[in-house]
Amino acid sequence: MRGMKDEVGLMKCIIALLVVCMGSFAHAIERQMEVLIVRGADGEEVYGKKFDAQVKAWQEACTKGQVKSALITSLDDLRSRIGSVKSSLWIVMIGHGTFDGREAKFNLSGPDLSVAQLAEWLKPLSREVVVVNTASASGAWVKPLSGLKRVIVSATKSADEVFYTRFGEFMAKAIVGLPEADADQDRQVSLLESFLYAAKQAAQFYETEERIATEHAIIEDNGDGVGTRSEVFEGVRPKDPKFDGARSLQLALVLNEDEMKLSDEVRTKRDALEAKVRELAARKSSLKEDEYYRELEKLFREIAALGAK
Repeated sequence: MRGMKDEVGLMKCIIALLVVCMGSFAHAIERQMEVLIVRGADGEEVYGKKFDAQVKAWQEACTKGQVKSALITSLDDLRSRIGSVKSSLWIVMIGHGTFDGREAKFNLSGPDLSVAQLAEWLKPLSREVVVVNTASASGAWVKPLSGLKRVIVSATKSADEVFYTRFGEFMAKAIVGLPEADADQDRQVSLLESFLYAAKQAAQFYETEERIATEHAIIEDNGDGVGTRSEVFEGVRPKDPKFDGARSLQLALVLNEDEMKLSDEVRTKRDALEAKVRELAARKSSLKEDEYYRELEKLFREIAALGAK
């Protein structure tokens, strides 16, 4: 392995071997995750049609990805569903958001949902949680919801961006598996790729319309509470390892055929080893060459060994 310049490329080759090893006896396995699609109040009829289209796209993605989903329209239903979750959870919020200078809320038919309420309901959950808030003023939700095993996506960078957001429309198209959004060409669209595609398309909308952009999406997946803008990415990699993106790149709602052959347990172990490879690559300059490649080979062998289990 010495002299290998593209560690990521080599890792993908070994992952492919893992799938081949398991392919002869593996079948699609029910995934231990649930998606709650929270559909907010229309506000105006024109927005209701846009929200319905986004809900339909997310439901289609869940069906294709063999993931359980539920459509939520009320505060009590959301609280009840979160309290009964036994698996990893995605919460997708489609609608309008508000900020009165003190508190950020998501508009529902009936009592609105506040960021403080959602943060409190999510506290007991030990498994991974993904929150995708496509509403206006959603940037205010990032810091309160972030933490260990959390991925937060918001359509805006702050609570002050309060106008209708286009980000959600584009993300709904991408998450189903839109080929144009598959930046790394692995035949599936990750959560990160969906975010990057939607952010780019939203920016292009304002540029084409010659309007000042009133939304700037961010993603947070390293637990520091600080979101990262799409502009800092080159392809699917951030320009600086300290930025977000590593975990969300590993998550996809609609998996490719090879990934569907892996159990949740194997996929989780593989993802953890991939993270160690990235951490090692970030320390490469501080290590001796022999030491670096020795550690790298060890990690790759551990990934390949998963196929024997």
